[in-house]
Amino acid sequence: MAIEKMKFVRINGPASQLNKLITACCADGNFHPEYAGNFISQSMGYAALNEENPYSQILANIRELASSLGVSLDEDAKKIRGTVVDERSKEYISSVGETLNTLGEEVKNLSEQLEECTDGIEKYSHFTGLNVGLDEIFECKFICPRFGFLPKDGYLKLTKGYCENPYILFCPCSSNEAGYWGAYFAPKEREDEIDGIFASLHFERLHIPSAVGTTDDIIQSLNQNIELIRQQQKELDEKIKSIWSTEGEKIKSLYIKLKELNAVFELRKYAVHHEKSCFFVGWIPASAEKKFRKRLEKYPEFVTEIEDPEKNSSPPVRLKNVIFSRPYTYFVKMYGLPSYSDIDITAFVAATYTLLFGIMFGDVGQGFVLALGGLLAWKFKKLELGKILVPCGISSMFFGFIFGSVFGFEELLDPVYHAIGLKSKPLSVMDSINTVLLFAIGIGVTLVILAIVISIITNIKKKKLGTALFSENGLAGLVVYIGGANLAYSFMAGKGIFPTKISTVMLLVGVVVLFCKELLAPVLDEGRFKKPDSIGDFILQNLFECIEYILSYFSNTVSFLRVGAFVIVHASMMMVVFTLAGDTSSVKGMIVVVLGNIVVIALEGLLTGIQGLRLEFYEMFSRFYEGEGRPFEAAKIK
Repeated sequence: MAIEKMKFVRINGPASQLNKLITACCADGNFHPEYAGNFISQSMGYAALNEENPYSQILANIRELASSLGVSLDEDAKKIRGTVVDERSKEYISSVGETLNTLGEEVKNLSEQLEECTDGIEKYSHFTGLNVGLDEIFECKFICPRFGFLPKDGYLKLTKGYCENPYILFCPCSSNEAGYWGAYFAPKEREDEIDGIFASLHFERLHIPSAVGTTDDIIQSLNQNIELIRQQQKELDEKIKSIWSTEGEKIKSLYIKLKELNAVFELRKYAVHHEKSCFFVGWIPASAEKKFRKRLEKYPEFVTEIEDPEKNSSPPVRLKNVIFSRPYTYFVKMYGLPSYSDIDITAFVAATYTLLFGIMFGDVGQGFVLALGGLLAWKFKKLELGKILVPCGISSMFFGFIFGSVFGFEELLDPVYHAIGLKSKPLSVMDSINTVLLFAIGIGVTLVILAIVISIITNIKKKKLGTALFSENGLAGLVVYIGGANLAYSFMAGKGIFPTKISTVMLLVGVVVLFCKELLAPVLDEGRFKKPDSIGDFILQNLFECIEYILSYFSNTVSFLRVGAFVIVHASMMMVVFTLAGDTSSVKGMIVVVLGNIVVIALEGLLTGIQGLRLEFYEMFSRFYEGEGRPFEAAKIK
């Protein structure tokens, strides 16, 4: 539950051996490279390596080749020992690619021919009733044929309204529920007139190509062509498979080797060089220093320096957490990683979020469903939220036992309570609304105090002693908050946790210190007294800021009422479900209960998750967390 310690690595040596050096540095995935030009004097003549990647094009050719064949390059691929990439490799890939591309073009042409034949059969099949050759119809000098579809309504209008027109002749060939497929024939001198009549009848024209013979003869010929094309496709597929079965492993092996070489070459951009020497830098975890030194000992031509981070440096951040808190790194990264000098708050988030979620969504049965759903989501879909739902679901089960709720059934656990010596459930939500709300406020006060304490520790760690003592999230703010919270509690309960006089003194002294924060903090943080430009502006500004601090303490605390509100809402929603269900012993009643539980789990589970995250980010994180860290991104070669 900490930020892993980092070590800074500087390496000088011959530029000719840079690839070997990069491979050694990144062998175990524990090296975060930095651009070396930022860590060396510009006057020394070192410059970035300006090179063209010799591997990118051949990699692209192999990927294009595999894509055209529909094969995977990574699946079951094994690197052949001694694989070498040279000009002959490029010529080999190019030769195989040209052969397969030629075959691929033939396959493409055959596919286009097959599509044309299939499309032709579909068109001609509508007119199988015509026993006249299409070539004869299209050769007519005085008649214009039109093929297409006439809706039933149009056909009825045609037979009734135009039956006496000697220039209209429609020959239906086939029909369906919507209308008739067929052809009409118009004299050329009346072509526009007849076309207009059929257009008004919603005739949908279909352009079919001319061919020799009747439609039945044409369809038979097209089917024969389809059989021939499919046979040719089968032969080409067998040729392609034969080539890939012979050359596939070698191509995969080259691909793996090329990926490694390409990854190494891409990392060369982080190095700088001067004549025959190069300079390479990066970060490694302190725990990996011993193994790293041992690997670099194999390269005595390189001078390696490993040292602690400098005071003003900004090392990358890698969080190191136990199994329970590790999933909650997802939330921390969502807000922003802590800087290297900050405190890792993942464990704090894990504990508080799990607690808040469980309280707001307390139900044994529904909590079990959430935990199981989260486990399955992580196992099969690798969803980060799935891992978080497991502990949240368990927390919901725990508080569901406290509230005595199992899928909304409030009496189901009574035998269990009696067996362990309790008269009834520890807390009945609907009978203890005030208790639930006061408990929520108590949680809020506790968590705000914890957030301020973490802020104090963080600022001390950053050596900002003035901020840790005199700021609104420092010791002065803590004194004000505790004093104010005790006064509010004594007002409501009639008696405070400690005497009200002490609370009043704490509140007044703390406010005075906060008022003078801008004068006091720089003395310790910067070692100087910061004199205000204007006394009047100083008084007004700090007066309003003190009021804002007190209001923010109040609003942050009141925000935690939503925890209690969600407990009540959850119980109320289940009461509605059971009211709608009526008799739960009936099939209808149980169906309503099941559907109601599904809706509550989906809807309230989402809202509870969002509200819990809101409390983390806005009511706690904002007091002590900046999230300005950058992630440790280890270079990967394999």
